Amino acid sequence: MTANDTPTGTLTMRTVAMPANANPAGDIFGGWVMSQMDLAAFVAASERARMRTVTAAVNSMAFEKPVKIGDTLCVYTTFQRVGRTSMTLHVEAWVHRHDMPAREKVTEAEFVMVAMDDDGRPAPVPQEAV
Repeated sequence: MTANDTPTGTLTMRTVAMPANANPAGDIFGGWVMSQMDLAAFVAASERARMRTVTAAVNSMAFEKPVKIGDTLCVYTTFQRVGRTSMTLHVEAWVHRHDMPAREKVTEAEFVMVAMDDDGRPAPVPQEAV
């Protein structure tokens, strides 16, 4: 995990961690956090590709801080690579705790997303306009 105290990328999603997503101690399940990151990667990649995308891989995720009930989870995305049919995004999850002014990074990972055509086959990602 990088040692910065500022999120990298574009704020793609914000949501509040609710009791239904927590264990009895009030810690939010890591799978819920990962699913929010996956949703953010989907939103960013699908908007970039102008078509639906699917998750092909998630690389190297480690949880450094807990997410608690009531925290606002903020997910940031940055495109690292856009290939012919796939895109690699750096995704960071940060929390804004209701009792603290500063955000804290929870985790980060690389998501590989693949653009899909209407028949469910990999499709070319359009070139970005310059």
